[in-house]
Amino acid sequence: MHPIKRVIAVITLLAGSTAMAQTKLPDGPIRMVVPFAPGGGVDSAARLIAKQLGTNLNLSVLVENKPGANGSVGGKFVQSANPDGMTLLFSASTHALAKQVMANPPYDPQTDFSAVARVGEAPLMMVISPNLPQNKLSEVIAAAKQSPDKWTAALPALGAASHLGTLMFAKQGNLTNLVTAVYKGTAPALTDVAGGHVQIQIDAIIALQGLAKSGKVKPIMVTSAKRSSVMPNVPTAIESGYPKFVTESWYGVWAPKGAPADRVQFLNKAINETVQQLTKAGSFEALGIDPITESVDDFKKYMGAYVSESAELLKGAGFKPE
Repeated sequence: MHPIKRVIAVITLLAGSTAMAQTKLPDGPIRMVVPFAPGGGVDSAARLIAKQLGTNLNLSVLVENKPGANGSVGGKFVQSANPDGMTLLFSASTHALAKQVMANPPYDPQTDFSAVARVGEAPLMMVISPNLPQNKLSEVIAAAKQSPDKWTAALPALGAASHLGTLMFAKQGNLTNLVTAVYKGTAPALTDVAGGHVQIQIDAIIALQGLAKSGKVKPIMVTSAKRSSVMPNVPTAIESGYPKFVTESWYGVWAPKGAPADRVQFLNKAINETVQQLTKAGSFEALGIDPITESVDDFKKYMGAYVSESAELLKGAGFKPE
């Protein structure tokens, strides 16, 4: 998948401060729902944002994990919440593709939610079980072709960037019989890769770098155009001979449909300011996230283009909604 061109809105701290002075949120904590299990990349990014956002707004921002049903349990919870801007969904690109990957999606992500902010994106990384002898992408592809029954790829969620990245891997390597196993989030999938129960996982570098650095899984390549600063010794897919294998995961915040427009704009500016602060502190870079600060309208446009492009990839791979 080619990266989608985007227009990044420059949000200044002054603009954020002005918005905060003009808008007041209701009393009480903000509930930030993560629709996946604790310990994954989405959870890590959410907790980083929540802590700084709470400090900036002088209120509690509580992260709640509600995993299940490909992220739709948490998504449905937020969709049904009071649209006062105090219950938010923090998810990844997975959320945008509910209609494309679920046979009976409980909502339309583009019309049943209020887009608030896109906060960042991260390249994907391929890791394999540590006991496997392969060290290069070409070797993994060759082994999977030779013995497809011995290679299973873990999918943290249908429609996630990891899913699309795995489809791209199969397409680039001409692996027509690659077996996949769907999990309830990144953390349980990664546990099984580390234990050798499944062999491959392609997921956001934010979620995989910890076990990769400790040697509990073996890193093979990253899907960015250049090497990642957090895993500089891991080659890109381009370096490995696959120039079209470039893609990323992204992270965003949504409110229930009907949230007041002024509060959505307020939260957009507050979250953008938070991202700027975390970037300056080096916190985003440490997770392997490239920060994004853009307007609500630009987020909506990006999401629409992403859905269209991803739908084509899924269709080309013969994927059937489940």
